[in-house]
Amino acid sequence: MTNTNTETNAAATAPASSLTDKERELIAQMPYEEARDKLIQAVQALETGGLNLDQSMRQWEIGEALAKRAQGLLNEVRAKLDQAQADQAANQATAGTQSNLD
Repeated sequence: MTNTNTETNAAATAPASSLTDKERELIAQMPYEEARDKLIQAVQALETGGLNLDQSMRQWEIGEALAKRAQGLLNEVRAKLDQAQADQAANQATAGTQSNLD
């Protein structure tokens, strides 16, 4: 059996996500702080234990979606900060020059 067959079989038997479209949409609209707080709750639920396999997988999927949302928001903020710093550096480079006075 080749790796390709193994990968295909694994993909075919992988469980479908337990998150509904509505849950995904709610997560996609969450502000950073809420996503972070809910991610902490999901991690704590997994660390505490006492969940059956299905509950653990659900918490894992929720955590993954929340982590992706939070990281995406952090990436957006980082990009804005980087752009602001670049703009500031460009403005300082032209401060007091003739091109700045035009």
